[in-house]
Amino acid sequence: MRLSKSQRPINSGFNAQSTAEEVISGINLSGKTAIVTGGYAGIGLETVKTLTEAGAYVIVPARDLEKAGKNLSGLNNIEIEKLDLMDPQSISNFADRFLSSGRKLDLLINNAGIMWVPLRRDSRGIESQLATNYLGQFHLTAALWESLKNADGARVINVSSYGHQMSPFDFNDPNFEHRTYETLLGYGQSKTASNLFAVALDERAKKFNVRAYAVHPGSVYGTDLGREEPIDLYIQMGTHDADGKIKPEVQAQLKTIPQGAATTIWCATSPELKDIGGVYCENCDIAEIDRGQIEHRYDDPSTIRGVQPYSIDLNLAEKLWILSEEMTGIKFEAE
Repeated sequence: MRLSKSQRPINSGFNAQSTAEEVISGINLSGKTAIVTGGYAGIGLETVKTLTEAGAYVIVPARDLEKAGKNLSGLNNIEIEKLDLMDPQSISNFADRFLSSGRKLDLLINNAGIMWVPLRRDSRGIESQLATNYLGQFHLTAALWESLKNADGARVINVSSYGHQMSPFDFNDPNFEHRTYETLLGYGQSKTASNLFAVALDERAKKFNVRAYAVHPGSVYGTDLGREEPIDLYIQMGTHDADGKIKPEVQAQLKTIPQGAATTIWCATSPELKDIGGVYCENCDIAEIDRGQIEHRYDDPSTIRGVQPYSIDLNLAEKLWILSEEMTGIKFEAE
């Protein structure tokens, strides 16, 4: 395996309890332009609020324009645009509109994602979690590459998950055409792919002063990410009681939404990362590599940490890049 020597904590001074507001304190984003996919709910909405309060102008691509308009009402310096990450033409159309404006792009935050969904496929036959959580990121980033390059100091943040630990990327059958579909395997491989994408993108983009990061927000209470999950799975993991209610001792350990957005904001703005990229981050720091030394318990969110070597391996990242170009039909040369 080829792993980055940068994949180790740097003692940032922040932690799991740090909030987005605390992380961005003292940082002025006036004149900066950001795109935050899924920026109208949960930690995405908190990310948008934090960036705009620091002076950034934020474009929020949304599949549900009505919901986006309602949730973002009252915020200044935002723009809502139509985008469906499962529709390749929608991605291209959005990117074309942005590029035609002539604006540089300082921050691309690939925040949108789905989880715990039944087997669905997009128009190409690609499994929905892979299409939304990863290939949509790949296509969108490729389509916006020129505006990122022109910013001279842009950052790309892929909001990933500890869920990458549930599955490596299956290069033989990524679309569950020959193996039995299990929703958490699909989710896990999509997040592993997102991590690998950050590694490969950073390797190519750093010569243009563009850096890339993957982020685990933490175990966050109050988002709607798991809205389609059968309650039996929560009970099985030990987080909920037999009546389907979250256990008070578990809820007390979960992050708030402002805490959940903090690592995204840290990766997007921290001067400590000026010369570091291609890393997986959590709790407002670079994560520790999980070589089996971390004991994980779903009923103790503080143990849900660490990054699997298979999801940050440069060799696998390069292999996935080639496959992603084939699956999307997008040639992303990052030159």
